[in-house]
Amino acid sequence: MMEFLLLTASAYFLGSINFAIVVMAATGRGDPRTKFSGNAGATNVYRQAGLFWAAVILLLDFGRALLFSFLSIQWSGKTLTPWVGLFLLLGNHFPCFHQFKGGKGVGSYLGFTAALSPLSSALSCLVWVAGYSVFRVPFIASLGMIFILSAGSMIAVSWDAPAVIGIGITTMLLLANHWPNIKHHFRMK
Repeated sequence: MMEFLLLTASAYFLGSINFAIVVMAATGRGDPRTKFSGNAGATNVYRQAGLFWAAVILLLDFGRALLFSFLSIQWSGKTLTPWVGLFLLLGNHFPCFHQFKGGKGVGSYLGFTAALSPLSSALSCLVWVAGYSVFRVPFIASLGMIFILSAGSMIAVSWDAPAVIGIGITTMLLLANHWPNIKHHFRMK
């Protein structure tokens, strides 16, 4: 249990280091939250700095999440791993080091799920590409990705109730993070 508590606390605090904000500032491009969508994630970095820097951000988010997932599986088991992932995403979206305004967490969720369910992670990338090819809207493609990752995670943990609850809360957080995009795109009030 001590390992689990250490992992969740570490996941939140290390997840609070937003690579998009740090890398953009280090390269003299400013805060990514001040332009376009106002989001501190790979898609907004792509809009501001191009494909290379977006890929760097995505790989950093993915790698950190993958590391936490592997550590959690080894130290806490698959049942508690989704909860560590939730805390990583909370750090990503509400970073204590960046005024509690960060990214949406899709890249981190992809990396975190890769250790639990590599097949669903790969499939979710194909779904993202297909969704973006059809709709040309990144957040719609990301929604498809989120659902594939969530379903794959639930299967990977054998529908274990505590793990499924953690995955469900994580999925709701990711959907809530995208709610402004959904409202704006579909002109909802």
